[in-house]
Amino acid sequence: TTHQHLAPNLNFVLSSNQIGSDYYFKKLLRIFVYYSELIIIPQNLSVPSYSPGSDRHRRNIRSLCRRRRPRPARRNSPRRRMSLACGLPLLECVYCLGCARWAWKRCVHSGHHDSATWGHAAAADFAPVPRMCRLVMANYAPPDLLAAPPLLLDPSNVVRRRTYADTGGRVTPYLVYLDHAHADIVLALRGLNLGRESDYALLLDNRLGKRRFDGGYVHNGLLRAAGWVLDKECDLLRDLLDRYPAYTLTFTGHSLGAGVAAMLTMVVVLNLDKLGKVERGRTRCYAMAPARCMSLNLAVRYADVINSVVLQDDFLPRTATPLEDIFKSILCLPCLLCLRCLKDTCIPEDAMLKDPRRLYAPGRIYHIVERKSFRCGRYPPVVKTAVPVDGRFEHVVLSCNATMDHAIVWIEREGQRALDLMLEKERAMAAPSNQQMERDENAVQREHVEEHKAALRRAATLSVSGMTSIYGTFDGGPRPERSESFPPPASLRQQPRVSWNDLIEQVFDKDEDGQIVLRSPSPPS
Repeated sequence: TTHQHLAPNLNFVLSSNQIGSDYYFKKLLRIFVYYSELIIIPQNLSVPSYSPGSDRHRRNIRSLCRRRRPRPARRNSPRRRMSLACGLPLLECVYCLGCARWAWKRCVHSGHHDSATWGHAAAADFAPVPRMCRLVMANYAPPDLLAAPPLLLDPSNVVRRRTYADTGGRVTPYLVYLDHAHADIVLALRGLNLGRESDYALLLDNRLGKRRFDGGYVHNGLLRAAGWVLDKECDLLRDLLDRYPAYTLTFTGHSLGAGVAAMLTMVVVLNLDKLGKVERGRTRCYAMAPARCMSLNLAVRYADVINSVVLQDDFLPRTATPLEDIFKSILCLPCLLCLRCLKDTCIPEDAMLKDPRRLYAPGRIYHIVERKSFRCGRYPPVVKTAVPVDGRFEHVVLSCNATMDHAIVWIEREGQRALDLMLEKERAMAAPSNQQMERDENAVQREHVEEHKAALRRAATLSVSGMTSIYGTFDGGPRPERSESFPPPASLRQQPRVSWNDLIEQVFDKDEDGQIVLRSPSPPS
C-alpha cells in the first residue's frame, strides 16, 4: 500500500523541473524505488524544507555519493614505528631459538655419530695399526730404550735414523725400520714438536688453493717435506726393496708426520719406477691422527693405499680451519674452534663437497670408538671403517677429550685393546675344525676394492671436483698407475739423477699472471 501511494509521487519527482539535471539525486531516488518493497515507509513522508537546487542540497548529495579513500600511512608515522618495535621481540626469539638449536646439536654431537653407519673393521686389516704406533713412538725414545716396553723393537733393525740436526728443520725426525717378522720396510715420522719453530714454519707454509697436485689440492709445506725425505732416502729404499722383493713398503706418521707420510705415498705411487720394480699394491700408508692435507677427490682416489686412524673425538682431522690459523691463535684455540663450528654449520654440505680447495683427512678412515653420549667412562673400543665421501668428519666435537684423543700414546693403547677384543671375538666365534669353512684369503681385500669403487661412484654422483674427468663412468677398467705428466721410465733411466722436488715441479706450469697451475698432458704427435 505504501508503495502504491509513493510511486506516483516519485515519478512526479523524477520528471519534475525543480530537480533539474542533478544526476546524483535521481540515482538515489531510483535506488529508493527499487528497494521500496522491502522498506517500511511511514505515511507522513515529508519533503525537505530546503529547495532542491540550493547549495545545501548539493552538499548533501555529494557527501552521500562520495567514496572516502583511506589515507596512506606515513613512512615515519608512530603507528609504523610501533609495528616495527613489536616485531623486534619476535626476531629476537627466532634468533635465540636458532642459537639454542645450534648449541644443542653441537653439545649433543659425539664422536661416535660420525661413524654410526660405517662397518666394523676386520682384525687382519687393523692389525698393523698398534705396531705402526710403536714405530712412531720410537722417534721419541733414545736408542737404548727401543727394546723396552711398550716399544719392544730390535735396535739392530733400525737401518737409518734422522734427528732435527740431520733434517735441518725441513721435516720432523724419522727412522727407517726393517721389520722381518712382518716382511715390511717402514719409514716412520714423529709428530709436531711444540718447542720447534721449524715445525711451525712447515705448517704455515700453505695457503688455501696454493698447491695443486695430480688434479687436486694438497698442503704445500707437507708436500715439500715429502720431496726432501725422498731425495735423501730414495737410494736406501730402492736397495731395500731390491734386497727383499717380497717385503711391503709402509709410510707412517703421527699428526704433522702423518700428513708428510700421506704426501710420501702419493708421490711414490705416481713414480713407482724410481724405486725399482715395485707395484702399487706393495705400497701403503698409516696416518695416525692426520691433519687435513688433501682435497676430497685425492682422498677418495688414494683410499686403496692410504689409511687414516682417528681416535674418538680427535679435533685435528675434523678441523677444516687452515693449520696456520690454528697455530697463530693457539692461545685461544677453543674460541677459534667454536667460531669455526658456527661457520661450518651455516655452510650447506653440498657447497663443501664442490669446493675443490677444501682439504680433508686422507684415504680410508679407521675410527676407534670408545665413548658414547650421556655415558661416563670408557667402554670397550670398537673400530669402524669406511671410505666416506659426504660426512667425512665435518663437525668438530666439543668435548674435553678432543685434545687428549690426539695423543699417540692413547691411540696405541686403545688400538691394541680394540685389536685384542677383535681377535678374542674371532676365536670365540670360530667353528670346529671338522665343520670350518675355508674362506678365501682375498675376500676382505675384494670387499675393500668394491667399497673403494662405490666411494668413487658416490663422489662422481655428488659432483666432487676432479672425479668425473679422471675415472669416467667407472666401468671397471684399469686405473692409471702413474701420472701422464711424469716422463716414462725409459727416459728416467737414461737421464741423470733428478731431485724429487724438481720432479714434483714438472707437474706444474705458470700462467700469464704468474700463478702455478697444473700442466696439461701434451697431445700425441
